[in-house]
Amino acid sequence: MDIRASLDVATQEITIEQEVFFINTSTQILSELYFNDWANSFSSKTTPLAMRFAEDYERLFHFEKNEDRGKTTIKAITSKNENALSWSRGTAADILKVILEKPLGAGEEVQLTLSYTIKVPQDKFTKFGVSRSGKYHLRYWYLSPAVFANGAWQAYSNKDLGDQYTAPTDVRIEFSYPAVYSLFSDLKKEEEQVSFGIKTTILSGDNRVKLNIHLDQDNNAFNSYETDKVTVITSIPEAKLAPENRTIFIDRIVHFIDNKLGVYPQEAVLISNQEYKRKPVYGFNQLPDFISPFPNGFEFDLEHFKAITSAYLENTLLVHPRDEYWLKDAIHIYLLKEYVDTYYPKQKIIGDLSNIWAIRWSHLSDLEFNDQYPLLYQNMARNNIHQSLSSPLDSLVKFNKNIAQGYYGAEGLSYLADYMGKDTLENVIKEYYTSETLKLSSASTFKEKVSAATDVPTDWFFDEFVNKRTLLDFKISGIKKSDDSLTLTLKNKHNNIMPVSVYALDKQGEMIAKKWTEPFDSTTTISFERRDVKKFVLNSEQIIPETNNRNNYRKIGGVLNRPIQFRLFQDAQDERFNQLFVMPVFEYNLYDGLTTGFKFYNKTLLPKPLQYKLEPQYGFGSKAIVGSGNIIYTKIYDENAPYSIRMGVSGNTFSYNKDLFYRRVTPFMTFAFRNDDLRDNEKQYINIRNINVFRDENPNDPNQDPNYSVFNLKYVYSNPNLINYFRGNVDYELSSSFSKISTTFSFRKLFLNNRQLNVRAFAGLFIFNETRNNGDFFSFALDRPTDYLFDYNYYGRSEDDGLFSQQLIVAEGGFKSQLEPAFANSWMTTINASTNIWKWVYAYGDAGLVGNQSQGTKTVFDTGIRLSLVADYFELYFPMYSSLGWEPGLPNYDQKVRFIVTLTPSTLFRLFSREWY
Repeated sequence: MDIRASLDVATQEITIEQEVFFINTSTQILSELYFNDWANSFSSKTTPLAMRFAEDYERLFHFEKNEDRGKTTIKAITSKNENALSWSRGTAADILKVILEKPLGAGEEVQLTLSYTIKVPQDKFTKFGVSRSGKYHLRYWYLSPAVFANGAWQAYSNKDLGDQYTAPTDVRIEFSYPAVYSLFSDLKKEEEQVSFGIKTTILSGDNRVKLNIHLDQDNNAFNSYETDKVTVITSIPEAKLAPENRTIFIDRIVHFIDNKLGVYPQEAVLISNQEYKRKPVYGFNQLPDFISPFPNGFEFDLEHFKAITSAYLENTLLVHPRDEYWLKDAIHIYLLKEYVDTYYPKQKIIGDLSNIWAIRWSHLSDLEFNDQYPLLYQNMARNNIHQSLSSPLDSLVKFNKNIAQGYYGAEGLSYLADYMGKDTLENVIKEYYTSETLKLSSASTFKEKVSAATDVPTDWFFDEFVNKRTLLDFKISGIKKSDDSLTLTLKNKHNNIMPVSVYALDKQGEMIAKKWTEPFDSTTTISFERRDVKKFVLNSEQIIPETNNRNNYRKIGGVLNRPIQFRLFQDAQDERFNQLFVMPVFEYNLYDGLTTGFKFYNKTLLPKPLQYKLEPQYGFGSKAIVGSGNIIYTKIYDENAPYSIRMGVSGNTFSYNKDLFYRRVTPFMTFAFRNDDLRDNEKQYINIRNINVFRDENPNDPNQDPNYSVFNLKYVYSNPNLINYFRGNVDYELSSSFSKISTTFSFRKLFLNNRQLNVRAFAGLFIFNETRNNGDFFSFALDRPTDYLFDYNYYGRSEDDGLFSQQLIVAEGGFKSQLEPAFANSWMTTINASTNIWKWVYAYGDAGLVGNQSQGTKTVFDTGIRLSLVADYFELYFPMYSSLGWEPGLPNYDQKVRFIVTLTPSTLFRLFSREWY
């Protein structure tokens, strides 16, 4: 390719004349060529890139001005004879198809000239583009020829995954730009001239995959480090480290990678801070500098190791970046682990924080830096969002794409290395990298080299570990003793065929022997000499990425395989013990006042199948013991119908009014269903429970039914997204004195013009109701449900006036004004709608029919202004006109304003985690 590019900073556009010399290296005849036009993926709100942003709840792109997004404008595409060629956008806005003048046979060459203009997008979307200060970080800024392989064009859309597929290309670039800028690239700088305030730089390179260019007004934006292997050009900042120490670290990194992989084929490698931030070293080194717990230079070292290794692999190992990304990611993180083991073997995962007296008692403080990888993988697996390593990159949920998938792949290589021999596997990795550098390669080639390097079976790694969505969990199910031997029966608890390591330990916990089983799928046996063996442990060094290591222990005699351990505050799981945690808790409601006590529970930082908690508290307002507790068992399934079953029993007791208490006991079971595509937010639930409530009798309400039991069956359909949000449910309740059924549907639509429409509908009907003469405690509520099932987090659930009565929970009727009739003892149907006036300011309206046996049917409505600071979490409602009339003109208008405030930590966590899971 020969590219002549000129940047106009006034319009933030690059005008490009590009000549492409394409040789058909396949055996097929080609009648068209495909180009990656990923600059045009920013051109509208409906491109695959825009849809990806919406799936991840990233609102910035959708609300951006059209002129700041970026696009490609094609002026002309001509042949060598200057004849205009036909072109189209192909299957998407960022895939360009060019029809050739005549078919191109095997080995034949064609020359094209492309004239076009690139509007550079803002860098706030992907960290690449133009910044507010006018810096240009250019990636995918030109039309790159797609790869033709396996009989098809490998052209696909940009989804902000950094995975464009291009073949090695010889390139010459002539780039013109204002002379106040300096240009940084890892291409060879052939010439640079300045004329009339315009600087022109000529760059060249052979066998190039990426052509990233950075333009900065700061001449020192990038630092260059010369080594005897390669020149490293970096913009990753490090103010605390002396330049000579940085050089030492860079030189050590380059030599380590060269020893593990082989020779890098280019003279220089460029790593930008933009690229690093997209793939950082996750962990405590994301903490601010003033609380950085790591030794001086540690962060610089690991940041540059991760970035340089990534650049090496991305620029040279050309496996399919969307379909077989796992191999590069696995090698990348495996090398990072090896580097840490080599130079920082005792580095703790939380650094010097592990020495603080309040922390050093915890198991977390014992964990080393490399222990984070199985922890983060297990977070994926135990939340049942694990995906096979062979899953396409664009099918991964964000947590897996950014973190867990690479960690799981690296743990898999460690598993394979321990099984077949570490030196053997590392020789295979080096030989694979050396032989496949700058060639279109595949994971199957790596598999062939692994198989050829050892006599032990290795197909299980690729067929089972890589290609299946399955969990790993081995256990010792029995021991058979004889005079001179011990025979273990081992169980593989999941549907896979894999080996496991078995350790025989003495009384002091020292290893006597270690053996590997053959790969097995159900049960197998393995024997050891009896000698001084006191305990067997599977996967003792935790090299195998199991989801559950708690069942890996078996003593020769004794009662408990793992002793009980008490810990203050929640901690990382220590598989050697049965852990019980204690944590102080503080809560508040109007009647109990401030409540405080201790929570006793077994939940570690990672979820586990069986969880329990007991939370006794003392209420300083009610001067009584209150609190809650539960025991829950969750069974997860590899299949998604259902993907989990959750069952258990919960109970709680608090005040529901002044000096009046309630006690609730609820056994329950939930079936959860989802699509096979884990990025799809569509989920369905069937909830079955029986709520048993026991209340103190209220002397001011002689008609109340203080004790009751309600059977509840509920079906929920949920599909929340940024553009289209839908949730619906059908709810059936049965008690000795009533039976009712209701349905609720909520829909939210974000239009291309940034207008948002919210619609909610509710309909409820009593099948029979024998409570009509005893008040409206069990009736449908228009604006404030009585919450007889005690499901809602009311701060003052029995208040009829004052601030706490103004708390709004949008349920049942969903009205905001307090109208009459406020309840329905026969039936009710309502509709609630709102649309934005300006950004987070909305106009809302509610209308409904309320049916009571004695009053007949009443029509009600209200309208007002809604301030949605954080939708569904922090909102204010100001009633305007309703069935009462003009409400601001009525007395005590300040008492008519309603609010939604969510303070529950678990609910707030879902707000910030929804884009990751």
